[in-house]
Amino acid sequence: MGKDDVKTMGSIFVHSDEMGRFDFGPDHPFKPERALKTYDLCTRYGVMNYPWMKILDPEPIDQALLTLFHEPAYLSLLKDASSGQMRPEMLVEMLERGIGTEDTPILSGIYEWSLRAAGGTHVALQKIINGDALIAFNPLAGFHHALPDHAEGFCYINDIVIALKDVLRRSPGLRPVYIDLDAHHGNGVQQAFYDDPGVLFISLHETGRTLYPWSGYETEAGEGQGVGFTVNVPLEPGTDDEVYDFVFDAVVPPLVTSFSPDFIVAELGADTLISDPLTHLKLTNNGYQKALKGIMALCPKILGLGGGGYDLYRTSRCWTLAWGILNHVEPVDEFAGLVGGMMFGPENEVGSLYDHPYFTKGEVKDKAFEEARRVVSYIRKEIFPVHGL
Repeated sequence: MGKDDVKTMGSIFVHSDEMGRFDFGPDHPFKPERALKTYDLCTRYGVMNYPWMKILDPEPIDQALLTLFHEPAYLSLLKDASSGQMRPEMLVEMLERGIGTEDTPILSGIYEWSLRAAGGTHVALQKIINGDALIAFNPLAGFHHALPDHAEGFCYINDIVIALKDVLRRSPGLRPVYIDLDAHHGNGVQQAFYDDPGVLFISLHETGRTLYPWSGYETEAGEGQGVGFTVNVPLEPGTDDEVYDFVFDAVVPPLVTSFSPDFIVAELGADTLISDPLTHLKLTNNGYQKALKGIMALCPKILGLGGGGYDLYRTSRCWTLAWGILNHVEPVDEFAGLVGGMMFGPENEVGSLYDHPYFTKGEVKDKAFEEARRVVSYIRKEIFPVHGL
């Protein structure tokens, strides 16, 4: 399927000015503002201006759906923290559940904000399943670290797991694939489906030896009936486009093709980029684009989610390119020659949506490739046979 199919079935971009202005605090790395800048760039570069595209202003998800993954006691504490209804004796339990830490601080309105983020993901996926859209992108969501009883990694409510579990509850025969391109391991989603052979989970991420959440080793491959349906590809610091392309091509297309999914949910975090302040991978958005195009070749129905990305401007550029790729349209700077450069960000560094090529060299590159080959070999030996490969 291609552009004509998207034109016929439509695409959805989840967007809210109000949500984009939500503030996690001046020193917190998570900036919802990047979603606003993505929308602005998509408009500037003409990839938001097609008749088949619809903007979805997310409504709060039905709170009854939250318990498909989260424990009621945790949700109650989060709701109280969000509204300021905290008694001193509650603070210890809140901290034990990750509420009030440096990563997941107590923020006024965070419960309601998270409900809307999850609502956008839920509605977008339902529209894809119902045939009302072929493609959707929610840059405001993708909270893959949230656990049943615990907030962590900037994530309070796991919109991904809730949306997937509801779809599978309504249509148990559907076969989803979850592909996580975020630099951080998708531990919350992995936990939710670790024993489930009906969901293929694939995560490409920086190794847990050097990055939170300190998990996602290739030996984490599922349990019980789910053995072989959790696939982790840990990457060494310094991994560049070339190494990333090697592991993606070696692992993702064979497994996804064998699984034959009905739809793909893709965490399109942009924190793999060379400039990200929290991670140690060295991708450019050229490698990112190639991976997304690789995903699109495997299944026409795709829900993309934002996830990580802590270089505000480069993340917005990356997601603008992603929206264009998802819709088979090319971005064109409609203001070229009039104002020059970008609307925002250091003009001498950015200059356009596309990154200059970059390749790691020396021992760092050698180690990255050596580990990549070792991990791929392990997956081919231990996981491929489960899928008849």
